[in-house]
Amino acid sequence: METKNAITALAALAQDSRLAVFRLLVQAGPEGLAASKIAEHLGLAPSSLSFHLKELSHADMVIANQQGRSIIYSANFTTMNSLLGYLTENCCGGNSCGPAAITCCNEEELKS
Repeated sequence: METKNAITALAALAQDSRLAVFRLLVQAGPEGLAASKIAEHLGLAPSSLSFHLKELSHADMVIANQQGRSIIYSANFTTMNSLLGYLTENCCGGNSCGPAAITCCNEEELKS
Protein backbone atom coordinates (compact mmCIF):
# COMPACT_ATOMS: atom_id res chain seq x y z
CA MET A 1 0.00 0.00 0.00
CA GLU A 2 1.27 3.44 -0.88
CA THR A 3 1.53 6.08 1.83
CA LYS A 4 -1.05 8.29 0.07
CA ASN A 5 -3.59 5.44 0.07
CA ALA A 6 -2.92 4.70 3.74
CA ILE A 7 -3.50 8.34 4.65
CA THR A 8 -6.75 8.39 2.68
CA ALA A 9 -7.96 5.20 4.39
CA LEU A 10 -6.99 6.41 7.86
CA ALA A 11 -8.66 9.79 7.24
CA ALA A 12 -11.87 8.03 6.18
CA LEU A 13 -11.87 5.99 9.39
CA ALA A 14 -10.99 8.96 11.61
CA GLN A 15 -14.60 9.97 12.23
CA ASP A 16 -17.04 8.40 14.72
CA SER A 17 -19.86 7.49 12.33
CA ARG A 18 -17.59 6.23 9.54
CA LEU A 19 -15.62 4.09 11.97
CA ALA A 20 -18.88 2.67 13.35
CA VAL A 21 -20.11 1.91 9.81
CA PHE A 22 -16.86 0.20 8.89
CA ARG A 23 -16.77 -1.87 12.07
CA LEU A 24 -20.39 -2.93 11.52
CA LEU A 25 -19.56 -3.99 7.96
CA VAL A 26 -16.54 -5.95 9.19
CA GLN A 27 -18.85 -7.77 11.61
CA ALA A 28 -21.35 -8.45 8.80
CA GLY A 29 -18.64 -10.13 6.75
CA PRO A 30 -18.47 -10.44 2.97
CA GLU A 31 -22.28 -10.60 2.69
CA GLY A 32 -22.48 -6.97 3.75
CA LEU A 33 -25.58 -4.99 4.63
CA ALA A 34 -28.10 -2.82 2.84
CA ALA A 35 -27.81 0.89 3.55
CA SER A 36 -31.20 0.81 5.29
CA LYS A 37 -29.95 -1.86 7.72
CA ILE A 38 -26.79 0.12 8.43
CA ALA A 39 -28.80 3.27 9.11
CA GLU A 40 -31.23 1.37 11.33
CA HIS A 41 -28.51 -0.36 13.33
CA LEU A 42 -26.47 2.80 13.91
CA GLY A 43 -29.33 5.31 14.14
CA LEU A 44 -28.02 7.44 11.28
CA ALA A 45 -30.14 9.58 8.98
CA PRO A 46 -30.08 8.30 5.38
CA SER A 47 -28.50 11.52 4.06
CA SER A 48 -25.77 11.37 6.70
CA LEU A 49 -25.13 7.68 6.05
CA SER A 50 -24.91 8.34 2.31
CA PHE A 51 -22.21 10.95 2.91
CA HIS A 52 -20.21 8.61 5.15
CA LEU A 53 -20.51 5.67 2.75
CA LYS A 54 -19.28 7.91 -0.07
CA GLU A 55 -16.21 8.85 1.97
CA LEU A 56 -15.48 5.22 2.86
CA SER A 57 -16.00 4.19 -0.75
CA HIS A 58 -13.68 6.95 -2.00
CA ALA A 59 -11.00 5.56 0.35
CA ASP A 60 -11.70 2.06 -1.03
CA MET A 61 -12.66 0.86 2.46
CA VAL A 62 -16.13 -0.32 1.38
CA ILE A 63 -17.52 -2.00 -1.72
CA ALA A 64 -21.01 -1.27 -3.04
CA ASN A 65 -22.88 -3.94 -5.00
CA GLN A 66 -26.28 -3.49 -6.62
CA GLN A 67 -28.65 -6.34 -5.70
CA GLY A 68 -32.04 -5.77 -7.21
CA ARG A 69 -33.28 -2.42 -5.96
CA SER A 70 -30.87 -2.36 -3.01
CA ILE A 71 -27.22 -1.47 -2.73
CA ILE A 72 -25.34 -3.84 -0.45
CA TYR A 73 -22.24 -2.44 1.21
CA SER A 74 -19.44 -4.60 2.51
CA ALA A 75 -16.04 -3.93 4.02
CA ASN A 76 -13.19 -4.11 1.53
CA PHE A 77 -11.12 -6.69 3.36
CA THR A 78 -8.31 -6.44 0.80
CA THR A 79 -7.83 -2.75 1.55
CA MET A 80 -8.24 -3.33 5.28
CA ASN A 81 -5.56 -6.02 5.29
CA SER A 82 -3.26 -3.88 3.12
CA LEU A 83 -3.65 -1.02 5.59
CA LEU A 84 -2.88 -3.29 8.53
CA GLY A 85 0.14 -4.64 6.67
CA TYR A 86 1.32 -1.11 5.91
CA LEU A 87 0.97 -0.09 9.56
CA THR A 88 2.84 -3.12 10.86
CA GLU A 89 5.39 -3.88 8.11
CA ASN A 90 8.34 -2.75 10.23
CA CYS A 91 6.90 -3.95 13.52
CA CYS A 92 9.40 -5.07 16.16
CA GLY A 93 12.43 -4.30 14.01
CA GLY A 94 11.49 -6.85 11.36
CA ASN A 95 11.05 -9.72 13.83
CA SER A 96 7.78 -11.59 14.08
CA CYS A 97 5.92 -10.00 16.96
CA GLY A 98 2.28 -11.11 16.62
CA PRO A 99 2.10 -13.23 19.77
CA ALA A 100 4.71 -11.12 21.57
CA ALA A 101 2.67 -7.97 21.01
CA ILE A 102 -0.34 -9.64 22.60
CA THR A 103 1.52 -11.12 25.54
CA CYS A 104 3.17 -7.82 26.41
CA CYS A 105 -0.13 -6.55 27.78
CA ASN A 106 -2.05 -7.99 30.68
CA GLU A 107 -5.61 -9.24 30.18
CA GLU A 108 -7.20 -6.12 31.70
CA GLU A 109 -5.39 -3.86 29.21
CA LEU A 110 -6.68 -5.98 26.31
CA LYS A 111 -10.28 -5.54 27.52
CA SER A 112 -10.08 -1.74 27.48
